[in-house]
Amino acid sequence: MANCTSVVGLEVKMRKLSFEKGELADTEARLGRLHEKIMSLDSDQSMIWDREPDEASEFLQAVDEVQQIVQKLGTSHLEKELLSYADSTLQMAMARLEEEFTHLLIQYRQPLKPEHVTSFRSLEDEFSEDFSSSSFEDETIQGKSHQESNRCPDEFITDLIHPDAIFDLRSIAEMMFLSNYDKECIQAYIGVRKDALDECLSVLRIEKLSIEDVLQLDWVSLNSMIKRWNRALKVFIRVYLASERRLCNLIFGEFPESLRQSCFTEISKGSVMQFLNLGEAIAIGPLKPEKLFRILDMYEGLADLLSDIESLFPEEFCSLLLAECHEVLSRLAECVRRTFTEFKNAIQNNTSTNGYPGGGVHPLTKYVMNYIKALADYSETLNSLFRQEEDEGILLCPLLEDVNGSSTGSCNLQSVTQILESNIADRSMLYRENALQNFFIMNNIYYMVQKVKDSKLQLILGDDWIRAYKTKYRQHALKYERASWNPVLFFLKDEGIYSHGSYSPSRTVLKEKFKNFNLAFEELYRTQTAWSVPNPELRDELRIFISQRVLQAYRTFMGRYASHLDGVKHREHYIKYCPEDLEISLLDLFEGSPMLMHPRRR
Repeated sequence: MANCTSVVGLEVKMRKLSFEKGELADTEARLGRLHEKIMSLDSDQSMIWDREPDEASEFLQAVDEVQQIVQKLGTSHLEKELLSYADSTLQMAMARLEEEFTHLLIQYRQPLKPEHVTSFRSLEDEFSEDFSSSSFEDETIQGKSHQESNRCPDEFITDLIHPDAIFDLRSIAEMMFLSNYDKECIQAYIGVRKDALDECLSVLRIEKLSIEDVLQLDWVSLNSMIKRWNRALKVFIRVYLASERRLCNLIFGEFPESLRQSCFTEISKGSVMQFLNLGEAIAIGPLKPEKLFRILDMYEGLADLLSDIESLFPEEFCSLLLAECHEVLSRLAECVRRTFTEFKNAIQNNTSTNGYPGGGVHPLTKYVMNYIKALADYSETLNSLFRQEEDEGILLCPLLEDVNGSSTGSCNLQSVTQILESNIADRSMLYRENALQNFFIMNNIYYMVQKVKDSKLQLILGDDWIRAYKTKYRQHALKYERASWNPVLFFLKDEGIYSHGSYSPSRTVLKEKFKNFNLAFEELYRTQTAWSVPNPELRDELRIFISQRVLQAYRTFMGRYASHLDGVKHREHYIKYCPEDLEISLLDLFEGSPMLMHPRRR
């Protein structure tokens, strides 16, 4: 019985072996036909996917069959030569698919559309000069260099590869992945897309600069580069990278998220780091007040894009890149705070040995007020940054006597106005005349008030600040008026005109009083026509106030005593001017050009 069983088992094994040999023969014959087909399609110099669509389909079908044969033979250890033959055929096909894949990526590549770049532009950076001056002598300051776009980022996503090629690219990618040639496929994809990304940066005019290169740039070049950086970063993140990730998902959508994310990250991380390195170079560069606006632009731009960046580069896959992004943002924030402090120090240390000609508005006052007026556009950001500093226990406003109830931003800008006011007071002491000292302070504080009124600064500094500074300039205006005109009007007083026991005024005293008044008025006229009140409203206000006092006193004195000099020899030497002469002359004051006074006889 045992012998019967052995015979039956042997027959089964013989039949199975015969079947396998027949199947292997069929497989070998089939593999040969597939090899010839792949060779014939591969032999043509033209790209397969540029020919008739049927040829591409035939090629993929042939490769798929070879892949299945390799997979099947891989489970058998009986036919190593056939497996080697199948592997070499598949390898040759994969090499061709990699070429086709690369070719399609290049042939159907689409650059960024012009509208996607210009949609984010508000101000061109092609101006011949920039208003963020590095000198206190320039009164004009440019604040924000961009406006935020309210459009949804999805509106800017574009096709970086023509849609007609997506199906073919996806088919090739799937075949290469099924054949365990995923690394080759990914590397080919990364190489082509990196080149496309470099082309995008070129379109956005972002150069590859080292930190040392950036630190050596002059201000005009640096300012232009920062403005390009800000605009380009937004386009790069919200348009290009968002579109790049979408493309990656379209082609490799059937494969694990980790693979898609690593592919996308590998393509983009170098360029993202290029942007971040430029940001870091700016943050660690020299602290100069003129840089503050551009640094604020960079901080706001990067902070605004932070959620987009975190969406593109999830923490679980890209923690190092995100950490670098947060680090650069932190450095920019610290640079803003330190630059603001440097700005205040620069005001405090800006001194002179000579009084400003004419007692007008000093260029420093113009620069500082225009500077903080431009800073008002960044009030929310500054409040946030200074609040962070305050939370760390750093004293923000050591120069303010009382900042209770003031916001952090108000506190810091008020400290600037106090430093400026102190500088103005120090500069006023360069004048010898007390009148000109107060005249200079009046002019500059009036300018400060006018810059704050009806601007965003008024909301930040508050109505109390305006009321306080209005009071200050009026006080100095009154001190100026008294110091200048009280000595002149002293000669129009009654004291000393009547001799003891006499009821008639002394002609000698009258002649002396008129003569001294004329000399004093003429000297004041000569001096104060050279003084300057740039603001026409303040100039008219002062002239009216002075005219009222002087003309009233002169008319009263003339009415009482002019007739007592009738018949006096050379009477015109004493009563040189009628009230109308003085009225007209007072209109010449504060024009900034010295004049000599002449009687205007009617």
